[in-house]
Amino acid sequence: MIVGIPVYQQVDLLDVTAPHEVFKWVGPDVEVRLLAGSTEEPIVTRDGFRFLATHRFADTKKLDILWVPGGDPKALAPIMSGKEPRDVLDFLRRIGPHAGWVCSVCEGALLLAAAGLLDGYHATTHWAFIPCLKEFDKVSVVKGFPRFHQDRNRLTGGGISSGLDESLHLVRLLKGDDAAREVQRTIQYYPKPPFRSDLKAPANCMFSW
Repeated sequence: MIVGIPVYQQVDLLDVTAPHEVFKWVGPDVEVRLLAGSTEEPIVTRDGFRFLATHRFADTKKLDILWVPGGDPKALAPIMSGKEPRDVLDFLRRIGPHAGWVCSVCEGALLLAAAGLLDGYHATTHWAFIPCLKEFDKVSVVKGFPRFHQDRNRLTGGGISSGLDESLHLVRLLKGDDAAREVQRTIQYYPKPPFRSDLKAPANCMFSW
């Protein structure tokens, strides 16, 4: 089973590393690939962390799981508009329709929507970008601020840390309760945040593309 995470400049670090950590604990039959236009140019995350992709878009023919992370809106805008870099959106449009699962966390849902991969589906995203997702009239945005939402083989997550819950849910769907419970136990994911949710979506989308 191949999990592909397309990465780009100014991607959000936890959007990438949270599912990477979870899926890598599932077992040897799951391979996680970090995908980009080049495996030689460092990817610099929104907060300055640097890493290299493991595989190129051009060499990827199909994926069992496509997992799309969010990132800095200033980096997302030119991707979504089809300007630069063009290869991200082209890759999503080529691979997404044939993937067994199409997933996103945070603003990754905006990339999926721009690629037409959420047309006719219910989805969610980071609370601050819900108005942006609503601008795609073929996408039905679910109410509230769920950690994640599943509609058939589309699995979309809320903001950043939601990717942990979302990826564990996908492990549960694919491998069963025992496998998901074991991964959760291994990474000791039993969160107790200091505050309860006080989320409120803004009235309008905060950026344009």
